[in-house]
Amino acid sequence: MTLVYMKTVLDKAYKNGYAVGAFNVINMEFLEAIITAARKSASPVILNIAEVHLPFVTLDNIVPAIKAVAGRERFDIVLNLDHGLTIPTIEKAISLGFTSIMFDGSHLDFDENIRQTREVVKLCRPWNITVEAELGAVGGAEGGELIGKADPAKYTDINQAKQFVNETGIDALAVAIGNSHGKYKGEPDLDFDRLKAIRDVTGIPLVLHGGSGISAADFKRAISLGIAKINFFTGMSEAAMKATADYMITAGQRYNDYPMMMNRVREQVARVVSEQMDIFGSCGKAAADLTETKPV
Repeated sequence: MTLVYMKTVLDKAYKNGYAVGAFNVINMEFLEAIITAARKSASPVILNIAEVHLPFVTLDNIVPAIKAVAGRERFDIVLNLDHGLTIPTIEKAISLGFTSIMFDGSHLDFDENIRQTREVVKLCRPWNITVEAELGAVGGAEGGELIGKADPAKYTDINQAKQFVNETGIDALAVAIGNSHGKYKGEPDLDFDRLKAIRDVTGIPLVLHGGSGISAADFKRAISLGIAKINFFTGMSEAAMKATADYMITAGQRYNDYPMMMNRVREQVARVVSEQMDIFGSCGKAAADLTETKPV
């Protein structure tokens, strides 16, 4: 297969009551781990590359590898620019063949967020690239703060959500309902009533950022209320760090210790991703009829 548009997999998930995981790629080990988990779970998958991670991963190198992987696999793979902040980066992603752009204008005032999001949609539409945007402010910072805490004053406004979707023409909306990037300070307390109301007034797939640390029960409830995409990275990073630390305790000075450690990292990240796919309900949802997808 080739990479597919995110709208294809999200519309299907939204209609059928499950969510597709969006997992961040920061190197080849993470890419291979995510793909291994998706293959094992027969699950569609969204590969995120966040703009804040570009100092650690080179787009010109990793994107050809992702396309090669997608060409060999028999399940839906989406390549998404996560938290795109600047037009040059978005244009670069478009030129390289990303099939989805997540534009993050949550730091802007409402009218400016609409204006800039509309511009991103205009850039993407000729290529049929899916556009996700964010309204409200998810707690913490993507790639920044270690501990995230949601601010109720910055939750997604229900009335604004309807206007935002109508005036921008986006395909998916990332919401702020008590979710937070990084590790949570205390237990996550999601505003499910707000989520239901946003679903009812927008009618498009909704997205939950800051997935690491949310309980399985809360994930499933959120999915039942319109969440069709869940971003997940911190839990993967924690698994990789623990695998590295555990291996170094017992590692000797053999020349192959480092590649053996990378194998352990891949195994543990794949385990975490597989667990999340099971919770999200996407296992077994890989496209059985490949004509249903829209390859690019």
